[in-house]
Amino acid sequence: MSATAETAIENTHSDEHHGPAKGIARWLFTTNHKDIGSMYLWFSFIMFLLGGCMALTIRAELFQPGLQLIEPEFFNQMTTLHGLIMVFGAVMPAFVGLANWMIPLMVGAPDMALPRMNNWSFWILPFAFSLLVSTLFMEGGAPNFGWTFYAPLSTTYAPDTVTYFIFGVHMMGISSIMGAINVIATILNMRAPGMTLMKMPLFVWTWLITAFLLIAVMPVLAGVVTMMLMDVHFGTSFFNAAGGGDPVLFQHIFWFFGHPEVYIMILPAFGVVSQIIPTFSRKPLFGYHSMVYAVGSIAILSFIVWAHHMFTVGMPLFGELFFMYATMLIAVPTGVKVFNWIATMFRGSLTFETPMLFSIAFVVLFTIGGFSGLMLAIAPSDFQYHDTYFVVAHFHYVLVPGAIFGIFAAVYYWLPKWCGRMYSEALGKWHFWLSFVGMNLAFFPMHFLGLAGMPRRIPDYALQFADFNQISTVGAFMFGSTQLLFLYLVIKAIRSGEPATDQVWESAEGLEWTIPSPAPYHTFSTPPEVK
Repeated sequence: MSATAETAIENTHSDEHHGPAKGIARWLFTTNHKDIGSMYLWFSFIMFLLGGCMALTIRAELFQPGLQLIEPEFFNQMTTLHGLIMVFGAVMPAFVGLANWMIPLMVGAPDMALPRMNNWSFWILPFAFSLLVSTLFMEGGAPNFGWTFYAPLSTTYAPDTVTYFIFGVHMMGISSIMGAINVIATILNMRAPGMTLMKMPLFVWTWLITAFLLIAVMPVLAGVVTMMLMDVHFGTSFFNAAGGGDPVLFQHIFWFFGHPEVYIMILPAFGVVSQIIPTFSRKPLFGYHSMVYAVGSIAILSFIVWAHHMFTVGMPLFGELFFMYATMLIAVPTGVKVFNWIATMFRGSLTFETPMLFSIAFVVLFTIGGFSGLMLAIAPSDFQYHDTYFVVAHFHYVLVPGAIFGIFAAVYYWLPKWCGRMYSEALGKWHFWLSFVGMNLAFFPMHFLGLAGMPRRIPDYALQFADFNQISTVGAFMFGSTQLLFLYLVIKAIRSGEPATDQVWESAEGLEWTIPSPAPYHTFSTPPEVK
């Protein structure tokens, strides 16, 4: 065994309860991928609740026309922070947490390749988000320019707290890049003998491709916020037309980051669902190779479609046609994946445990989000839909049933592996159905609001939009409050759940996690048999 592997194993053992690190020091200095994965997951859930409370503030204001609860300025601050916290604080750290927990186990590595950097990349995040949220209590107030922070609104007309926002975004970016380097180094260098690339579980494949996407686009985000910083403090005019700059340049740079970012948030969920559906169908995944190639294709295409967010800026007709057709092309590999998931379930011995319910909902609702995305890809139609609630409905149908349901499915699926105890299946099903109904009540009416012409990011609206807004608000509160049930369920499972057996999920190939890795000290009494 190499010295690196021995060191990693020593670190793994020393960080567990029976090692020298105790109490808070264990969590502050841990290099154990399981501990760090758990911290990412808990942090992301806290951010999910915080961002969710901001969303409920928005929906409460929109329950009826007129200004009821909050000032328009605070409404704009809530929309900005809700978007930023959900994207960078909830979804991305949750998937990094899943990667930390599962990738070493799935490829047969003793730990992540760079354990100290792993620790650092996590501990940057609480400080970054504390900085961002603290702007709410500063003079001038929190950023109020939307989560896309378009210039010159975020430069020339921004509150003074924009500087803290820029620093926070830089810190998030540093964390993401370090996490991505760690994932790539682990997957490419630390696979067990015989674990070729085309034998890796789909979750590992999707994360490998996601990590390359992160390394490609996070420096672009860093670049655009640095240009903002220069415009705000150093007299440059990158985005100020009065000084010879171009506000549309901001949109090009932001969306060159922002569109691949959407796929960074969904690709790991594709991997999760590709693990779960075969297990509960008792069949191997249909079309493994085509799934790998489809994920790669989606990643490459995600770099050439950014300006479909910008059809209304006045680009040339050739530009509109190019971005329209390139966007539609992404539907092909996505359709391959949906077909493969359905083909995996076809004539399988299906059972509908909670992870499978979330996975099936993922496939159905993500496909609805994909169809509304195709509608937005048609340039002349997009002129009508742009900046309406139709766009809000579209991306929430991708991100809530896509990313968030994917995370829920993963937690239910792997929780017995993580803590050695089983959650309550009855409560899990309650959580699923309440989330499913609440989510659809919250976001489906937004399609109709958008088609009727209701613009997004406004605290007041015409009377004709009242009914659908009331339904949306009721659904949002139903979905939000249901997540407290999820919190209770997870804590109850960890503290007093039934002990998990060696084979929690029976599948066609026996236990799903048949992996060459010793069982963690707090899970199974005997490690699962390795094939």
